Amino acid sequence: MASSHASTELRAEPEDVWAFLAEPRHLSDWWPNLGGVEPDRRGLVPGARWAVRSRESTWLSRAGTEDTLLVRVAEPSRRLGFELVRARIRAELVLTRIEPGLTRAELSASGSVLRGFTRSLAGDALARLHALVQTANAL
Repeated sequence: MASSHASTELRAEPEDVWAFLAEPRHLSDWWPNLGGVEPDRRGLVPGARWAVRSRESTWLSRAGTEDTLLVRVAEPSRRLGFELVRARIRAELVLTRIEPGLTRAELSASGSVLRGFTRSLAGDALARLHALVQTANAL
């Protein structure tokens, strides 16, 4: 199984990062190639199933392909784990407060069908999350 790992520092408190993550529709802003998210009524809780759609065509799927995101772990301000069922991708994001106003974000992603793609998946996702959180923090 191929895996990807990346980390970055965010100029925000873990609670502020979590507030961003807890809004389900923000997922398509930072997770690569997601164009739409329809959360179930439970939101970001373990066991929740969200309908997601791909944004662009890839060698694995066409634009608009639907998948199910299963929330596996949701520990507010600490850890988020989910699985994209059809794509067979598992991801876990861990947030750690380094000092006041500074959070380390560590993302691990793995998937058996995406051997070439997952190598940069965590880095791409964290780069987007970093840009979004830093922009929101500056406002």
